[in-house]
Amino acid sequence: MKKILLAILILGNTIMAAKIEHIEVKGMKIPIIFEQDKRLPLVTMQFIFENGGSIADTKAGLAKFSARVMGEGTSKLGSSAFAEALESRAIHISSSTGKETFVMELGCLKEEFDNGLKYFDSLLKDPNFSEEAISKVKTTTLGGLARKENDFDYIASTELKALLFEGNVLAQPSSGTVESVKSIDLDDVKKFIKEHIVASRLIVVLGGDVDLKEVKVKISKVIETMTKGKTSSVQNYSVRNAPKEKILIKETEQAYVYFGSPYNIKVDSEDYYKVKVATFILGAGGFGSRLMEEIRVKKGLAYSAYARVHVSRSSSYMSGYLQTKLESLEDAKKTVTEVISNFVKNGVTKDELEQTKRFLLGSEPLRVETMSQRLNRTFMDYYNGYELDHSQKELELIKKLKLKDLNAFIKSHKEILEMSFAIVTKR
Repeated sequence: MKKILLAILILGNTIMAAKIEHIEVKGMKIPIIFEQDKRLPLVTMQFIFENGGSIADTKAGLAKFSARVMGEGTSKLGSSAFAEALESRAIHISSSTGKETFVMELGCLKEEFDNGLKYFDSLLKDPNFSEEAISKVKTTTLGGLARKENDFDYIASTELKALLFEGNVLAQPSSGTVESVKSIDLDDVKKFIKEHIVASRLIVVLGGDVDLKEVKVKISKVIETMTKGKTSSVQNYSVRNAPKEKILIKETEQAYVYFGSPYNIKVDSEDYYKVKVATFILGAGGFGSRLMEEIRVKKGLAYSAYARVHVSRSSSYMSGYLQTKLESLEDAKKTVTEVISNFVKNGVTKDELEQTKRFLLGSEPLRVETMSQRLNRTFMDYYNGYELDHSQKELELIKKLKLKDLNAFIKSHKEILEMSFAIVTKR
């Protein structure tokens, strides 16, 4: 017991919760989300640019393509020499995109942080914008798309997005299509990076064994050389209300059933915590969830069945999926519709609510046990406009949630019954 207490005291002296401060550069206040962790001599830093993900694609897949080009080193060193320079110092630099953000990440030993920043800065100033880099990224991207031609989960999920967001940018696959990737050229990438990788859209996330005051000075010098650019708000896209079905015929031994519908709630809604509880009971909770219980346990139609709600600044919708035998397709589809209809009509039971509360409250420590988890949570709270203690307040709301209030909420969202289906099956 003494050893355990000693360990807790040691950790308490080396770890602090993530916090938000600002770096003042060029008349701008750049937010920096920081957590100090002295247990290991490591540092991780992310430059996250708002509205720079696939939502900004002028050609399907352009954001991801541009991130891959940023992984090809600088024009001065080229891809190989830049990678070798990083590897010799155990420095990791990468770029990636989400739906709404473009992320550049640096990870290294504490003693190499200054060198890591130097290479990070050089990449921002002098990316390898060459025809050779474009050709290399195009080849690897097209190869990846070719491999997905027989990935029926990818095909069905991509088609579902096309149905739900028909007519807007979210209908496009974030990895692009063969046609769109072939059409991307060097000017497209230059324009994308110039417009989106700018200081006015930047949020810095930093964690590890560093002193914030000292590091803010160093990071400021990197930001000072960046283009200020223009801020840009994330546009919100609605999901189609009229249900639609698309069946794709492939040489498959299973039927892949993906379904989705609108979910009329905003990311900053006071009722968002109810979404988490309701969705967990419906289909996000694995065994014991309504969909899993009916589709797998009672009817044996599928190995698994899930439903989740996706709420962000750009969209809000429910989606789910399952795989079933070819001959069970219609039964599985009918069962999904019946389960969700019954859920909306009758709500949940007291026992389901109490079990969900116990799981969500009891598993909370697992969601914040690592520094990256805590940094990510703080970032998401900040990004979505929440207060820093939002997560704790949300847990308190879940703890106090009454059955009648949850069921009233569930019954008020009949729009989830307007389900579209994307199905891959055999003729």
